[in-house]
Amino acid sequence: MGYRAWFQCIAEPCGERYELDEVVYQCRRCGSLLEVRHDTEALRHHSPVSWMRLFDDRYKTGVWPYGSAIWGKKEWVLPAIDDRNIVSMYEGGTNLFWTERFGKVIGVEDLWVKQCGNSHTGSFKDLGMTVLVSQVKQMIAGGRPIRAVACASTGDTSASLAAYCAAAGIPSIVFLPKNKVSLAQLIQPVSNGALVLSLDTDFDGCMALVKRITEDSTIYLANSMNSLRIEGQKTISIELVQQFDWEVPDTIIIPGGNLGNVSALGKGFELMADLGLITRLPRIVVAQAERANPLYQAYQKGWDRFEPIPAQKTLASAIQIGNPVSVQKAIRILKKFNGVVEQASEEDLANAAALADRCGMFNCPHTGVALAVLLKLKARGMIDSKARVIVISTAHGLKFSEFKVGYHRGALEGVPSRYANPPVELAADLSVVRKAIEDRIERGP
Repeated sequence: MGYRAWFQCIAEPCGERYELDEVVYQCRRCGSLLEVRHDTEALRHHSPVSWMRLFDDRYKTGVWPYGSAIWGKKEWVLPAIDDRNIVSMYEGGTNLFWTERFGKVIGVEDLWVKQCGNSHTGSFKDLGMTVLVSQVKQMIAGGRPIRAVACASTGDTSASLAAYCAAAGIPSIVFLPKNKVSLAQLIQPVSNGALVLSLDTDFDGCMALVKRITEDSTIYLANSMNSLRIEGQKTISIELVQQFDWEVPDTIIIPGGNLGNVSALGKGFELMADLGLITRLPRIVVAQAERANPLYQAYQKGWDRFEPIPAQKTLASAIQIGNPVSVQKAIRILKKFNGVVEQASEEDLANAAALADRCGMFNCPHTGVALAVLLKLKARGMIDSKARVIVISTAHGLKFSEFKVGYHRGALEGVPSRYANPPVELAADLSVVRKAIEDRIERGP
């Protein structure tokens, strides 16, 4: 059908366009961020029902590359890419978990957690990185002199970039804030052969440096200000609706740091609405850590102005960002989606994650932020007990085992561990062991 996509400036009335194989991250005319736009008139040649049928037929099949939940929607992502240049690890297609027991505990009957951490590198970042690295491979095949791909990261982006570049045979460089990522997150890019630069600064400092380094057009920028990442991440919206037989949920709660995921979530819903697959939009709630909450502060001021802040140390390290690059895109989406921004304290996020763990999950601290915000909104009457609510779990809890150990040891500073469950150390004596078992059974879970 000759489907096309291109970069376009988000600023009105600028709208400057660039080809996807150009090395460009911001509009050269006005400096605004870019987004990938699609020829929706061509996409409308397929009816909504035929798109649904096509995506359902491809979903999690073994046919390359369509078994990937991202590349199964190739026409809506990168329609012109050569299949030979796609770098995929069967990303997406993650579990949409009905948290029946946790929902009963908090009084939300139709509560689901989208387990994006059940992906190749353990986070939702894979959804966007497969698109970006595939496009880089295509650019290199077309003669672009790209020597490496680089990113600043709070952990998960670096892991994803390193893995996909390793699979593609493309050098990767990651900028990490020293001693501010978990050991599991640090070892991932190390293992995948990336050049790991551990810098004595925070994420915002790393981001400032990587932007300077990638002024050299032979080192390609992989952070979410590059809107290729958003094209992959937007498929989470399509997949959510697909997993509900093409019904739209009422509310989606997503942790917010650099805010590319927020704009991506909205973009997927906008495209489905534009092409007639859905007739309404969900409410989007952004959950921020209280110690890194610039979007929350702007929301409290009625969006009158956004001001970057110095992000303070938080257990939710992946969203410890005070100057998010995708903030303007995120604000536009929140205004359109009846958006809400709420914050969670360290105590709230740790205990919310632990309470949900007691109901069968194993949550990263960032998911804990979203769960804590869910509890706050439910208590405030903003979440109806019958509403269909989705919490986006952004990473696998196993990446944050130090957080879990610290919680159950009662060693997290300033956090009373309400649901701590440390191992019980006993003598190897039958009567002592039996008593411990009976005490626990009598007390209950």
